[in-house]
Amino acid sequence: MKNPYLQLFNSQKENQFNIGNSNYKQRIKKLKTLKVALEKTYKQDIREALYADFKKPYIETDLTELYLVIKEIKVAISNLKSWMRNKHVGTPLALLGTTSWIKYEPKGVCLIISPWNYPVNLTFCPLVSAIAAGNTVILKPSEMTPNTSRVMAKIVKDVFNENEIALVEGDVEVSKHLLKLPFNHIFFTGSPAVGKIIMEAASKHLASVTLELGGKSPTVVDETANVQTAVKSIVWGKYLNTGQTCIAPDYVLVHESKKEAFIEAFKMTMDNYYSKKPEKSKSFGRVVNEKHFKRLTSYIEAAKEDKAIIHKGGNYNANDNYIEPTLISKIPERNPLLNEEIFGPILPIKTYKNLNEVVSYINSKARPLALYMYSKSKKNTNYVIKNTRSGGTCINSTEIHFTNHELPFGGINNSGIGKSHSYFGFKAFSNERAVLKSYWSAPLKVLFPPYTNFKQKVVDFTIKWL
Repeated sequence: MKNPYLQLFNSQKENQFNIGNSNYKQRIKKLKTLKVALEKTYKQDIREALYADFKKPYIETDLTELYLVIKEIKVAISNLKSWMRNKHVGTPLALLGTTSWIKYEPKGVCLIISPWNYPVNLTFCPLVSAIAAGNTVILKPSEMTPNTSRVMAKIVKDVFNENEIALVEGDVEVSKHLLKLPFNHIFFTGSPAVGKIIMEAASKHLASVTLELGGKSPTVVDETANVQTAVKSIVWGKYLNTGQTCIAPDYVLVHESKKEAFIEAFKMTMDNYYSKKPEKSKSFGRVVNEKHFKRLTSYIEAAKEDKAIIHKGGNYNANDNYIEPTLISKIPERNPLLNEEIFGPILPIKTYKNLNEVVSYINSKARPLALYMYSKSKKNTNYVIKNTRSGGTCINSTEIHFTNHELPFGGINNSGIGKSHSYFGFKAFSNERAVLKSYWSAPLKVLFPPYTNFKQKVVDFTIKWL
């Protein structure tokens, strides 16, 4: 059976050098057109679509979807000329008579597969990088947010020609067809389990990949932390987007001396943020669909059976895919809440006595996408950072490292491969081509055959002194 997307792929393949040879002004023009579409033309459509998909509050859409993409565009526009410029490198004495540089060239035809939790952000941010680097791109957003996917399809069709940028809607079967095509680069955001499937498919064509995955991002609150301040930050980061964030705090390790203060501060903060009836709050959304709702509520029910303590929340409503923001402790280690990425509004807490326990527990799990540390102690903070590994880390804050476009964003091992955002995203979609030009070949001729004793002495001298 012929691949239904082969013609689209071939049209972009044939056009890749036209797009790849565009200059920075031409690429900036495209980015500006996309910016206007997001900032003005389709802004309200995007808000309404995300609300229809999972009742995402307009302010969260503006901040976590539109602002971050628009900021990505602004950074690219301001820096693209310098990013594209050849980077000249030094010449060793042994290569006297040559000059060398790095040329950033597009990888070619790229595939971006994006998730449902931040569909606009996680579709268009990598697209900005791909455009800046001069690639042609096929986008495949998640079918779980169909209203938002339809709006994004309109934007792409309105702004770009299909033989340059195209968006394909559909379910997992569409992704399977696309993954059979010989893309030059695949950028995927999603779960580690699916990331392995993407990597396997890419290996058949030796395509490079950027995998932005997830995992269980730990949060540490030590004995020196300001609990009130820490809780306000943690609650915001955890329940933003109804907990459906890859870098959300997945569990909290709180020093035993701070546990009760943490719980009380949590209850107060929850009421302040979302009222005593979060289901009626305009600041709190819903779980994206029935499948994820059932998965999350099964975690809660399993915890109840294990006699875990629910300090706040625990209620849910299947008619609306609503799960109350929940804080829970005394969970057995076998429970999925301590083994699976939660990706929902449930927060487990565990206590510890010393930082050795913290480090040991974090390192017993796969390397996380993010790690958060709340502490006034530089010694404690440095100890945890030095003895753990994670894609990113915030000290006394949560998630906001994602918003700093001067920082690379990405995971490590199970939580991802490669980095994105700004210059790091531009590099992800670029081939760093090594170029060397020779102006004077006399030194090299000395080493051409036939080999003599004199030439051996030249080689010996070069190894020792040059």
